[in-house]
Amino acid sequence: MGVNYTVSKYILQRLQDIGIKHVFGVPGDYNLDFLDELVLSPVQWIGNCNELNAGYAADGYARLKGAGAAVVTYGVGGLSILNAVAGAYAEHVPVIVINGAPPARRREAGVMVHHLVSNYYLQLDIFKKITADAAILTDPATAPDEIDRVFRNCISLKLPAYLELPADMTNAPCRPPEGVLTAVLPQSNIESLAECVAEAADIINKAEHPMILAGVELMRYGLGLETLKLVETSEVPFATMLSSKSVLPELHPQFVGMYQGGWSKPAVRQQVEGSDCLLSLGVWMTDLATGLFSMNLDNRRMITAGSGQVRIGSHFYQDVQMWDFIRELTLKVKQRSYLASHPAETYTPKRTFVSQSSCELTAVRLYECLNFYLNDQMVLLAEPGDAFCASPEFHIEEAENFIVQDYYCSIGFCTPAALGVSLARPGKRPVVLTGDGAFQMTAQEVSTLAREHCPAIIVLINNDGYLIERRLHQDGPYNDIRMWHYSKLPAVFDNSSFVVGIRVTTEEQLQQAMLTALGEKDKLVFIEALIPGRDCSKGLERLGESFRAAQKKT
Repeated sequence: MGVNYTVSKYILQRLQDIGIKHVFGVPGDYNLDFLDELVLSPVQWIGNCNELNAGYAADGYARLKGAGAAVVTYGVGGLSILNAVAGAYAEHVPVIVINGAPPARRREAGVMVHHLVSNYYLQLDIFKKITADAAILTDPATAPDEIDRVFRNCISLKLPAYLELPADMTNAPCRPPEGVLTAVLPQSNIESLAECVAEAADIINKAEHPMILAGVELMRYGLGLETLKLVETSEVPFATMLSSKSVLPELHPQFVGMYQGGWSKPAVRQQVEGSDCLLSLGVWMTDLATGLFSMNLDNRRMITAGSGQVRIGSHFYQDVQMWDFIRELTLKVKQRSYLASHPAETYTPKRTFVSQSSCELTAVRLYECLNFYLNDQMVLLAEPGDAFCASPEFHIEEAENFIVQDYYCSIGFCTPAALGVSLARPGKRPVVLTGDGAFQMTAQEVSTLAREHCPAIIVLINNDGYLIERRLHQDGPYNDIRMWHYSKLPAVFDNSSFVVGIRVTTEEQLQQAMLTALGEKDKLVFIEALIPGRDCSKGLERLGESFRAAQKKT
């Protein structure tokens, strides 16, 4: 029996077409009819504690699933999720927002309804600025085409999208979908592609010390395997950056390390910046990715691909897409000798962590312990702050096991994002490394993690406030927050047996807590690690010194 399609059924079918099996959000009176249809569909509803958290969860889901979606209500919901959508836009993450809106007849009459800010088009105008496409569905005859266009632009451009669904449009009849919705990726100019690849291959083949710098766009477009094939075909060593850490397996013998400009390890910096042909693929040269722009790269010795173009020295090739460039280049490059193609320093396996009895916990030892116990079945989410300053030292040996928001840097992102990660990768376990300040931003979402039985490991670095701000600038009372008894949080949940809370102050206690977390693999384990004296990682110390020095120069 055929389905009698309505606008809501059409939206839900298209969500399934692009691989979305879970939708996050918060109910509100303008979206309730749509939610009734959603719960009857194969798509699973995941209710969040607030709209901001729903946006972060959809972002985490999209990074591993290809796209994510959230449903909110008008005004208070739509504007609450705005920060998460802005972060997804900055970091090129395809998140779809479906916003239940007042009925069309109310909009046409211009009456003052609840949740309205100033006019009925303000919210659409705002979202147009931070999405690939946005639309109000006002006509069931044209709604299918608008839905398809908005969704297609979202997944093709790897940017958020926005649909405003008036309450009286939800159950309006419409035509059925025509075929399965798929992404339409931009096409390369055949002549430009051929000329570009020929020049790039010639330079790489003649270079004595070529290098590949693998960037974040490879992750967004799912080009990890294609890039790995290029790496192995050419026998050219590669480095990654903070945003692209784990796009390629770090256990690979051609992995050099992580490049962060002047913050890099000396051997990594020397090999990247000393290369006579640096192939930069999908790299974003942001401040934190480059050690506050401390890189020393010569464009004359670089081949830079990304954002639909390739630059080779002073030559620019427009309309050359990175996926086509990588595929064709793999066919043209020649394999190199071992000595010319491998890292200056070989990969060092992680050292066994042996705790010192009754030794007070320090930041360095916390990160050494966590690094040792991470495994290939875990996805590490590093919160902006000391966590993501320490994460370059972590061994993420297999691909797609690391998530960081190092460009938009919204603290509080990781706890709700872990919910999306857990549902997108049910065979893997999210590990959240967060600070006490960041955690207090979105702490409520531990409740949803518990309700959905997501067996995350949350390691909370309790260093008494906004430590990163203290390091970037002279300290002030604005960096203080209220101290919580974080490890006692499991007691507030009705299924408290699923959540294990542990408080640690020594190396020995931390090691035992990690062993407990590994043993309780089907539970959510919350570890509160107290770090005395506002101690921090070497990475944060370096960031603070660099930031203060840069401020003095301005």
